[in-house]
Amino acid sequence: MNLKPRSHEEPEINVVSLIDVVLLLVVFFILSSRFTDEGRLHVHLPTASAVPRAKNAEEAALVVSVSEAGSYLVNQHELINSSPETLRAALLKEAGTNRSMQVTLRADAHATHQAVITAMDVLGRLGFSEVNIATVKEAPAGKP
Repeated sequence: MNLKPRSHEEPEINVVSLIDVVLLLVVFFILSSRFTDEGRLHVHLPTASAVPRAKNAEEAALVVSVSEAGSYLVNQHELINSSPETLRAALLKEAGTNRSMQVTLRADAHATHQAVITAMDVLGRLGFSEVNIATVKEAPAGKP
């Protein structure tokens, strides 16, 4: 019979595999949260309390309108088609060599985005630097 006292070993928990799993989960959540945030588009629109007025009638003499169908009007004169070249020719005829004049872009609320961008692109390529986009003040709720 062996009557020697047994050496008592301390119980151990191996945490190496637990650390590996936790590290893998942390990396997974960091990467997946970054991808979902990347797909969102946050747009903060500016607000305006007052509309600046034109200094005189000659500076705000150029008005480009975009109809719901995508056709253009330059100073209330309808163009024969809605191509960028026709719009460019009409703007050159109305503005001459004066590129410092303010241009007001009036687009119908149901006009396509492409038609508005095309008008802005033509104005930018011609060298107009002051382009105002006309809007109307929204009526309060409950009033027609």
